[in-house]
Amino acid sequence: MVASTSVPLGKKSQDAFIAYYKSIHDSNKDTRESLRARFIAVDKAYQREVISTQAHWDAKILNEAGDNTKYQDIVVPVVMPQVEAAVVYQTAVFLTGSPLFAVGSSPAFMDAALQLQTILENNSVRGGWAREFILFFRDAFKYNFAPLHVCWADEVSYSVETNLAKDLRKGQPKEVIWSGNKVKRWDPYNTFIDSNVAPSEVYKKGEFAGTTELMTRIELKAFIASLSDKIIANITTAFSSGTPGAGFSVFANSSPESYNVPVISQTQNISARGTNWLSWAGIANTNGTEIEYKNVYEVTTLYVRILPAEFGLRVPRPNTPQIYKLIIINHEHIIYAELQTNAHNYIPVLIGCPLEDGLAYQTKSLADNGVPFQQLATAYMSSIIASRKRAISDRTLYDSSRITERQINNPNPSAKIPVRPSVYGKSISEAVYAFPYREDQQASSMQQIQAILGLANVLNGQNQASQGQFVKGNKTLSEFESVMQNANGRDQLASILLEAQVFTPLKELTKIDILQYQGGTTLYNQDKGKEIEIDPIALRKAVLSFKVSDGLIPESKLLNTDAFTVALQTLANSPQLAAGYNISPLFSYLMKTQGADLKDFEKSPEQLAFESAYSRWIQIAQQAVDKGVDPATLPPAPIPEQFNYDPRANNPQPEQMQQSPPQMEMMQNGSM
Repeated sequence: MVASTSVPLGKKSQDAFIAYYKSIHDSNKDTRESLRARFIAVDKAYQREVISTQAHWDAKILNEAGDNTKYQDIVVPVVMPQVEAAVVYQTAVFLTGSPLFAVGSSPAFMDAALQLQTILENNSVRGGWAREFILFFRDAFKYNFAPLHVCWADEVSYSVETNLAKDLRKGQPKEVIWSGNKVKRWDPYNTFIDSNVAPSEVYKKGEFAGTTELMTRIELKAFIASLSDKIIANITTAFSSGTPGAGFSVFANSSPESYNVPVISQTQNISARGTNWLSWAGIANTNGTEIEYKNVYEVTTLYVRILPAEFGLRVPRPNTPQIYKLIIINHEHIIYAELQTNAHNYIPVLIGCPLEDGLAYQTKSLADNGVPFQQLATAYMSSIIASRKRAISDRTLYDSSRITERQINNPNPSAKIPVRPSVYGKSISEAVYAFPYREDQQASSMQQIQAILGLANVLNGQNQASQGQFVKGNKTLSEFESVMQNANGRDQLASILLEAQVFTPLKELTKIDILQYQGGTTLYNQDKGKEIEIDPIALRKAVLSFKVSDGLIPESKLLNTDAFTVALQTLANSPQLAAGYNISPLFSYLMKTQGADLKDFEKSPEQLAFESAYSRWIQIAQQAVDKGVDPATLPPAPIPEQFNYDPRANNPQPEQMQQSPPQMEMMQNGSM
């Protein structure tokens, strides 16, 4: 099943969409440029690629050549440790559970809940959700702008089965269509959203959200082949279209919609991907009868919330806001258009902003807050390094009539320096004068650096221990735990915001898409170690009963299992209450919320009826024997078949009751 309906577009509608797309970039040009500039500044600070002095590069080159006597300038790490500490915390909260999202429900729908949990587990493993979420967390703390794309998609894959022909060597893999929720982190540099609403509300209030990525011609071929109901008429033109800029330079082009590759590293040579090997070999097509492929293409995925009537679309309810997905090649050619028919009616792009204060794009990120402190600490460190350079390369006055420049600047530290006797009666000490060197500030500078690092941690609510650094001290365990609990306050606040901004709508989107589009299949549940039959009808009947949890809001909180535990203990200790409840199903339900499914071990009503009747017969037989009644005159013992109970289909232990138990034999022999 698909989560959308492809829509045929006429020339007029295509032109209207392209004009709308261009206006999006024109109106948001200043915002995108300022965001990209801020992202570059943050990334340079994060990667510590901010020193470009000639002295630094000279020392670096000499160090790499084997001369370790030269001092490079270094950047004191402040931004990266703080960002990574925050990423590690959120990873521990949201991604260390198994499965990533647990599912709970009322006892009546526990089987359906297990099916939903199995689907989510399968989707997360197949789609590599953990990797995408880690990238998402890092974007969130570097830029305070982390886009995440969540959608139901179909994907062509292959099973281990083969369609065997007469010759086994001709067996081909069986092609299958996989459908499920896909989660993908979008590159913040090349993501654009409706800036008229808060980033965290774009999915429900925004009018558009999109991203641009690079694809080689081979990638684009495979991508287009995976699409259904393409706009065939535009594909050849799209493949033949040139990319922006002569020869396509991702750095020279300043068009607001162009794909942007930030230049962060000062040593790595970054270029656009893709090589047309036929052209490289000098055998490219020139007869004009085939597609003239380019090396690389810019592919834009755009979601828009529009009134179809304004774009000349003949669809039901043309004056009601509807969401469309467009795929545009090189910002000019639409090759795919589909109407989103999701029940949630959201743009499937979620923006995470762990620091949200109502100022939207003006709010600084965690990394932004750390940059000034990194710069100041680096300035102090640079002064220390400059002092060390001064110590080993002291400034000197010398008499050029007595000592030559070549001899005074000899790099050999043990070289002998000849002195010419130019003036009679002058001592050798008068030929050279070294400026006195004093270092009184080094210890103070190191203390200042530590103080600056402390201020940076105060600003972002961290400490050395939260960054994984050892801290000396004489605190007791309880005192240390109190300090760390307070230090984690900012991280917990970020978790709550991310839960509200991203994970709650993400769980809602994935749950509704599964209930709307999931078909019948069989999936393997790793936690249970068995295959689970997916029944779409049962899932949809239980739609209002599911609660999807994650690391911040675990299943135990959603279901309040602590209260269940206390209630169970009360029931066990109170015969009056136990008489009013079914203790066994309640215990199984509680254990299932904790990941242990005991339903397979529950006794069936037929088994319970047989065991009850058999127990009563034992009591009656025992009383008869005690009164001297001949056991042979007693009615026969009940057997499982009388209650439609098959001991072999459940627990083998009750099967012994079918085979003349020892007590029965003893009574029948008159030995009781």
